[in-house]
Amino acid sequence: MASNDTASCLGSAALKVTVSVVLTALILVTIAGNVVVCLAVGLNRRLRSLTNCFIVSLAITDLLLGLLVLPFSAFYQLSCRWSFGKVFCNIYTSLDVMLCTASILNLFMISLDRYCAVMDPLRYPMLVTPARVAISLVLIWVISITLSFLSIHLGWNSRSETSTVNHTVLHCKVQVNLAYGLVDGLVTFYLPLLVMCVTYYRIFKIARDQARRVHLVSSWKAATFREHKATVTLAAVMGAFIVCWFPYFTVFVYRGLRGDDSVNKTFEAVVLWLGYANSALNPILYAALNRDFRLAYQQLFCCRPASHYARETSVMSNSSRLSRTQSREARRQEEKSLKLQVWSGREGTAPRGATDRKPALSCTVCSSNLLSCCKSLWGLRFLQRHVRGPSEEQPRELLAKGPRRTPPEEAVRTLPSHAV
Repeated sequence: MASNDTASCLGSAALKVTVSVVLTALILVTIAGNVVVCLAVGLNRRLRSLTNCFIVSLAITDLLLGLLVLPFSAFYQLSCRWSFGKVFCNIYTSLDVMLCTASILNLFMISLDRYCAVMDPLRYPMLVTPARVAISLVLIWVISITLSFLSIHLGWNSRSETSTVNHTVLHCKVQVNLAYGLVDGLVTFYLPLLVMCVTYYRIFKIARDQARRVHLVSSWKAATFREHKATVTLAAVMGAFIVCWFPYFTVFVYRGLRGDDSVNKTFEAVVLWLGYANSALNPILYAALNRDFRLAYQQLFCCRPASHYARETSVMSNSSRLSRTQSREARRQEEKSLKLQVWSGREGTAPRGATDRKPALSCTVCSSNLLSCCKSLWGLRFLQRHVRGPSEEQPRELLAKGPRRTPPEEAVRTLPSHAV
């Protein structure tokens, strides 16, 4: 009987190779994607926030699923028999139910968190506090453990009329009775699905209204792009969740109604691995679509090539050098104008390049404080050597005659080279 089941399960060698490659790739993507999410949050302080606590919890849950459950599920699927004993079968099925339940509940909490952030952003810090986030995470794992380890080890999911075939070493899957199927289906999937549909629909309406407001003050293309981006993101999140888990829980509830052997084995395996695939998509949907996570991924993997960094550095250095040259030229023109004004003793017009600077008329208007003002401009040493303007110690005759006017060309020639 075992050989017949094995032969009918495996099929051709090509099918076995194809299935093994697909399952191995799915396991590797699940593990690698969730490891990257954990590393990004651990190495980037900007991502360490209450909003990302549920994303980290989701990544850890999916990572544990990829490490502790998926390898044994793949081996069981390829060998078509369970080879690890009845005790480990109970542990394996309990881990499977617990981690899948925790993953779905984390998705549910993420939808509530985003709903609070969008609907009432001003009260969001008061609504989402560290204590409430911790309580939510504890509640997720309490529900998951109750529906998995506690229920399975106490036999709450068993059927009284279950045959001994399901207890042999050839088969290992979760048994489902009517009560367990309805309770687990409602708590784990159908109620969270209903709430997520409502929350994401409200978020979509707000995003669409904001896009229309942008349309009133900006271009039509920008508003259309915002609305299209919000639609695609929310459709991807909800579409992946429904496509991955709705077939499995429909089969799960149907098994509770009709019995564990009422569903085709191949179809049951397909919907099971379709639900597992959601753990591989979560790092993409809930992390890669986030701009902060994308920047953290770029820093983590150093995605920009060295030539890009060299080109960017060269452009920045050239622009900074050009700006310094322009500012130096503008400063020289302004200093020339100031020197001409001081030596001539009359007001002058500022150069064109210095229109955005402060006017230099304070030195010529306030003649009593001329020396201290110009000291702050050109330095004490230069003024001690070359300034011979009127002061309190000079005779009044010189003051009456007025300062000697020097042609601009001569004034410029008499200035030291370092002041130009």
